[in-house]
Amino acid sequence: MSSSDAERLTWVGHATVLLEVGGARLLTDPLLRSRLAHLRRHSARPAPEVAERIDAVLISHLHFDHLDLASLKRLGRHVRVLVPRGAGRFLRRLGFTRVEELAVGDTATVAGARVHAVHAIHDGRRRPLGTVAETLGFEISGAHHVYFAGDTDLYDDMRSLAGRLDVALLPVWGWGPSLGPGHMDPEAAARAVALARPRIAVPIHWGTFFPVGLKRVRGRALVDPPQEFARHVAALAPEVEVRVLAPGGELEL
Repeated sequence: MSSSDAERLTWVGHATVLLEVGGARLLTDPLLRSRLAHLRRHSARPAPEVAERIDAVLISHLHFDHLDLASLKRLGRHVRVLVPRGAGRFLRRLGFTRVEELAVGDTATVAGARVHAVHAIHDGRRRPLGTVAETLGFEISGAHHVYFAGDTDLYDDMRSLAGRLDVALLPVWGWGPSLGPGHMDPEAAARAVALARPRIAVPIHWGTFFPVGLKRVRGRALVDPPQEFARHVAALAPEVEVRVLAPGGELEL
């Protein structure tokens, strides 16, 4: 494989990852803005090329920080969007023309990449009274296998992923000083690593967005989670390598 064809991933920030796998450019849960309601981005704004030549967008669930309509519109209303079952009508009504619903166990092909929808435990409805849809994780396969967990709590069947993952992208925090239900903290995410046994684990969903005015008094939540995650992985699954990326950081697969 030439360097120009090399498979790689770029952690854009929060749950947004650019995956270049199987000849496809895939973008997960795009959140490309500097501000979302009361949340402010505390990292560099995504490079413009992140949003270019996207073959498909993978949406894990409908929460505002995972399905951001302004960011999705930036990609164009004709971009291919893979969404959980129940979310298609919502996006089609907004003018998106290439929306495909997936349920757990379904597979879609994008260029040479295989996108397989996997289980997630998380209430992903569009609040407060919006669309109800499933919540998904994704296993993406080209020459390499990548697991994108989206938002999920820990569950035992993560062990079904063991033996084939090159990289697991796991949420280790959120967007504030505390976590609500349906999320993994650094220790739970490390337990997920111990079940799924990837070759490399990359912590995501941390250090990107935080409520306005709280950084000075609660800002350790912006920096501590990946280090705590790495310590727990070293204790629970020492054979797994942890790669902590800064937003915008790349990993060659």
